[in-house]
Amino acid sequence: MDGNGRWARKRGMPREYGHSVGARVFKAVSTYCQDRGVEYVTTYALSTENLKNRSRQELNAIFLLLKEYIKDALVTAPKRNTRVKFPGDRSAFSPELIEMMDEVEEKTSGYKYLLNIAVNYGGRDEIVRAVNRLIAGGYKSVTEDDITSALDTGNCPPPDMIIRTGCELRLSNFMLWQAAYSEFYFTDTLWPDFGEKDVDAAIEEYSRRQRRFGSA
Repeated sequence: MDGNGRWARKRGMPREYGHSVGARVFKAVSTYCQDRGVEYVTTYALSTENLKNRSRQELNAIFLLLKEYIKDALVTAPKRNTRVKFPGDRSAFSPELIEMMDEVEEKTSGYKYLLNIAVNYGGRDEIVRAVNRLIAGGYKSVTEDDITSALDTGNCPPPDMIIRTGCELRLSNFMLWQAAYSEFYFTDTLWPDFGEKDVDAAIEEYSRRQRRFGSA
């Protein structure tokens, strides 16, 4: 979900304003994806690099938006039959925020649609943590399936398609293991301007792809 800061600057507003608008778009788009029948959605909300490089003011604004979302999800997610998960390394967050994440995960665990909100997430870090989990579990050697199941996203299949907004043509450390055979869709649209028509365009483009999963 790239482009919040640039979208805000174009309007003479602080980056925090872009994140606030982007959060509203996230709710609308994730809901629309469910309406279109998409059962698994993973969003890249905060990367490990973001946590290291963004200002404390900007991070505090993001944390506040995350808390507000969780409070809302405790009410709305059950009504939408939505299970909420937070892939990523939570050790950097406050005890209060960790407790809130744990609570919404527990209370929505039985629902159909899965919404992953990746926070303090990096694909390389996720693989390292997965391997360390396996080592701690006594594994002497591992298979691809072992690593897949130990990932933060071991609760869902790999993504069929990865959408990146905001003109950038790279993965930026997102789901490196899971994206091995994913289709990619890049758009110049900045995230706060992304909407239902953009979701429809991405799905239409995906329907035209011939997936080969690594074969010629």
